[in-house]
Amino acid sequence: MAYASGGAAAAAAAAAIANAIKASGVLVNVGQSDFLTMLSRAEKPLVITALGGVVKKNYQYLMSYKGFAFYTKSETPLMLSGKAEIINAKQIWIPG
Repeated sequence: MAYASGGAAAAAAAAAIANAIKASGVLVNVGQSDFLTMLSRAEKPLVITALGGVVKKNYQYLMSYKGFAFYTKSETPLMLSGKAEIINAKQIWIPG
């Protein structure tokens, strides 16, 4: 019976991951310069930032632009536009 419940738990976990990916919509990974270009074009940008990395720290950024979610990361902090509203998140999770 332990195998059956373990299999059920694995199936539930796989279903939860699939649902999370569906809910996240389209994520576009772009370079830092492209991210900053889109940020400068946005009228009232909202940027979510987080510090990531296990072995080596990185700065992660997420923003919506024209219906898509754009993501980038950097080894050093990016200079964000003064017009951007910034939310510091505990973590940004990108489905892989």
